[in-house]
Amino acid sequence: MAPPKTTRPAAEDTQCPVCKGTGEVSRTVRVGRKRRTVGKQVGLCLNCLGSGHNPN
Repeated sequence: MAPPKTTRPAAEDTQCPVCKGTGEVSRTVRVGRKRRTVGKQVGLCLNCLGSGHNPN
């Protein structure tokens, strides 16, 4: 008798909704008195802690 086959959930169902599975999020960096935008800074996703998987 063969073992029962299990189905895996779709890849997009297990991705973190905040970082879209990358594990990184970017924030706009602003400087100066007029708060002009100079670029983006990349950091660790705090929702999934960088794993890219949905924590729920």
